[in-house]
Amino acid sequence: MNTRSRANCFYALFFILVGFQDSVQGRLLLINKPDPNDAAASARWLVSQNSWGVLNTLSSDLGGAPFGNVVSYSDGLPGEGSGIPYFYLTTLDPTAKNALQDQRSSFTISEYSIGTCGKKDPENPSCAKITLTGKLKVLKENSKEAEIAKIALFAKHQEMKGWPKGHNFQFFKLDIVDIFLINWFGGPKPLTVYQYLHYKV
Repeated sequence: MNTRSRANCFYALFFILVGFQDSVQGRLLLINKPDPNDAAASARWLVSQNSWGVLNTLSSDLGGAPFGNVVSYSDGLPGEGSGIPYFYLTTLDPTAKNALQDQRSSFTISEYSIGTCGKKDPENPSCAKITLTGKLKVLKENSKEAEIAKIALFAKHQEMKGWPKGHNFQFFKLDIVDIFLINWFGGPKPLTVYQYLHYKV
């Protein structure tokens, strides 16, 4: 290989590395990971960058025992997240059925699924995780917020557009009342719902 060919290979490799420096597993990260000391920024980053988590409801079929289910969600269009998780759920599944009887719910998201934890174990405190606790509420059909949820969810999860209309899918949101955030050593970070929702991304 001559000098010019080596130079061309070097520049090609350089641009590939630079072009993917803010991507993980082929997905472009919209915002770099915030400083762990900024709890609101960390929480909003974690929610906006992820696409799924574990939604926990109280099971009517299990005598009120907690029931966790992996679900997809969106908090808004890319770069325009509100911090409020929206869901597209069917009452053929226990989660939506449970929420219609008892709205008390919690939603847990891990940084590990984004791919930015490297080789750390998901339980390592520096691999952030958040649990949003509140009430899982079905949105009124044809309401403005239901339309916002639809746009946000279908933009992030395009497959949802083709899900069977006869399966009674409805749009839900988690009305947050408490936030539990671990993003570094030293225990949960103090973070109010107001601080979380009013953080300017």
